[in-house]
Amino acid sequence: MARFAIRDLRGGLGGLRIFLLCIALGVAAIVGVESLARALDDGLGREGRVILGGDASFSLIHRRLSAPEQQFLESYGSLSTVATMRAMARAESDDAALVELKAVEPSWPRIGAAVLAPSMPLGETLSEKDGAFGAAAEEALLARLNLKLGDVIRIGEAKFAIRTILTSEPDRLATGVGLGPRVLISQAALDATGLVQPGSLVRWTTRVIMGGAGGAPDEAAVRGLMGQAKRAFPQAGWEARSRLNVSPDFSRDLDRFAEFLTLAGLLSLVVGGVGVANAAQGFVERKRATLAILKAIGATGASVVALALLEFSIVALIGALAGAALGAAIPFAVDWLFGSLLPIPLAPSIEPSVIALGLAFGLLTALAFSIAPLGRAHDLPVTTLIRDLAEERQGWPRKRYLAGAALAGAALVALAVLTSPQRSVAAYVACATVAAFLALRLVAFGMAILARLAPKTRFIEWRMALAAIERPGALTVSVVLSLGLGLAALVALTLIDANMRAELLQSEPGVTPSFFFLDVRGADAGAFRDFLKREAPGVKISETPMMRGRFVRIGATPVEAVKASDNVAWALEGDRGVTFADRPPEGSEIVAGEWWPDDYSGPPLVSMEKEVADGLGLHVGDTVVVNVLGRDIAAKIANLRKVNWRSFAINFVLVYSPNTLKGAPYTELVSAALPSAGGPEAELALLRAAARQFPTVASVRVREALENVEALVAKLALAIRAATGVALTTSVLVLAGALAANRRARLADATILKILGATRGRLAAMFLIEYALLGASTAAFGVGAGALAAYLVVTHIMQFDFIFDWAGSLAAAGGGLAVTVGFGMIGAWRVLSQKPAAYLREL
Repeated sequence: MARFAIRDLRGGLGGLRIFLLCIALGVAAIVGVESLARALDDGLGREGRVILGGDASFSLIHRRLSAPEQQFLESYGSLSTVATMRAMARAESDDAALVELKAVEPSWPRIGAAVLAPSMPLGETLSEKDGAFGAAAEEALLARLNLKLGDVIRIGEAKFAIRTILTSEPDRLATGVGLGPRVLISQAALDATGLVQPGSLVRWTTRVIMGGAGGAPDEAAVRGLMGQAKRAFPQAGWEARSRLNVSPDFSRDLDRFAEFLTLAGLLSLVVGGVGVANAAQGFVERKRATLAILKAIGATGASVVALALLEFSIVALIGALAGAALGAAIPFAVDWLFGSLLPIPLAPSIEPSVIALGLAFGLLTALAFSIAPLGRAHDLPVTTLIRDLAEERQGWPRKRYLAGAALAGAALVALAVLTSPQRSVAAYVACATVAAFLALRLVAFGMAILARLAPKTRFIEWRMALAAIERPGALTVSVVLSLGLGLAALVALTLIDANMRAELLQSEPGVTPSFFFLDVRGADAGAFRDFLKREAPGVKISETPMMRGRFVRIGATPVEAVKASDNVAWALEGDRGVTFADRPPEGSEIVAGEWWPDDYSGPPLVSMEKEVADGLGLHVGDTVVVNVLGRDIAAKIANLRKVNWRSFAINFVLVYSPNTLKGAPYTELVSAALPSAGGPEAELALLRAAARQFPTVASVRVREALENVEALVAKLALAIRAATGVALTTSVLVLAGALAANRRARLADATILKILGATRGRLAAMFLIEYALLGASTAAFGVGAGALAAYLVVTHIMQFDFIFDWAGSLAAAGGGLAVTVGFGMIGAWRVLSQKPAAYLREL
């Protein structure tokens, strides 16, 4: 049978090219996304020592290593320490900007190399000359403050001359991406700024550079250090990382984003499945003579179907292999084209497991959508297969073929769910896709019913168009299925993106904070409040003490062993802001338990945000242990709060009773909501004045921070739209294939109508009305289904108010209508251009 299939395919892939392209595009998207994610992960692993700045790092907020901690780490290797914090840089013109300070030792970087332009020794760059320390700054700071090399800026109480531009840092990813441009200074210069005070939000990160064969220790030695450090200093409160896992947050986010794009690639495969079904129907139509001969010489119906299925599988395998080859090449192409521009090293390689996964998805999609259409050939008699002009109404295939299609579909869903890091998300997407397909079938069925029940009219073109929509073998199902799902996905993403942008830009003057001021010292708090009232009359001020802490235990369970729900896992990673208060914070509501009395002086109590508590399985009366300033604090949960984070009021996951943190050093976090009268000019004036009069206070302008977030959202949305574009491209291919497969039937209709006296203009009008009705109905479904999906995501997951973006939705609907009418009329023109005599001679 394999010889028969291969011999038959030697005649070409006529009618199967779109089927091949649909499979290839979907597999290329899946393999490309997964391969690129693996290349990024492998790049982090390969360059982990360079990115981390050592073999292990221990990061502390507020404080440096104690003497015993330093002696312990020095016993494993040499140490290198950097300090990072936010500060304000002020130019001589009085302009100011938020910067991310990084204070380094003279030997930095111990591993890797920093790139400076112009290049100069680090000691010369950062040394003190003529009363000013040296600094290397990112070019963004020079552009923001209108500076040039050699200009002097103030940071805190010290002056800095910008001597070179900081182009890249080997350990940039390990120290994190901040809200402002990076400024590199010496640790002696940091001391001179006066920024480091008790309670200041400064992070000290110490890297351990271990020795070993070839200069680097093996993995066992690194794991040994991490284990011994945890046992020796269980209450250190440091964030410990090793070169084996440089950035857990980045790796986790990368995996989730890659999973989303993979699901988008799978969506394109499923959309392409409609093209597979169309190609299978067309295959049976084109191969009638061959199938008739095989049946005439004794082949059974099952053998005929098996032969057709084998040919389809071969073509699907060719398409899947082509797509896998294209997808596997994507990381190499990205590295070649953009490798020097990426902040993360790529390590592209051929991943057999990823290629196998893509091939499995492609072949299962082909089987799930082709078995039932090909199964119709089983019961067709030879006389039907060899008749040239026939369009018999065909019933359902035999149960064995329906069962086979169902099994292949179930296997496709199971593969998508079982290979996903977040199986619940994959399951939801799979269920939503199946539901969308069923809904699209109902839409197509409803259109046929409405066309049949539509009142009769004297316009023959209208009557013929309605008849074409509801007749057997109509294009209705193919058009609705091919475009409906892709349009729904596009509308959903468009509306989600629009709602995210609207939420980011939404503000209420006098209520929404215009600034957050960090590191306001307790002794300066009163003067700072007076300054704000004087410089911005009518300002609304909120302030609260702020420290940083890390969860150590949840109840009696160490935090490493806690299985938190996906939506609150972030609370256990890294350190969190904590505070104390004698009243519930603004923007929060007590939903369980009671607030402590004003004069409470008993055992430590804590108020916890309800969603985080639910995700960690905590209730009122349970105990949590948090490390603050190197001390483990065990506190009983006194109450749970529901926090309205959208209010922009200062709020924290953990709020302690005042006696719990009595005597601990802290700084004040202050928010200021300016009235609307001043506008951006008033904000800039306040920014300059704060930097001038309170040089140690870091000012975060909310407008700029949201603009940075919006830019990041735009980049993510671009990647998502690119993945969705694959599904839309597949939709267009499927539509083109459906129109091509229907060409023979349309040619027969046009020939008969021409013989009966129909003109070319009247036939063109009939086709135009039909395609316009199909396109409009499909576009309406796409907008409705996409809006529903976006509404559920925005209101239930993001918890925003939903805003319907008419412009984006109508643009998507108009695009769907234009594509349907355009492709339909192109096919119609080819049909109308053919003479009836040429077709009649073939009968």
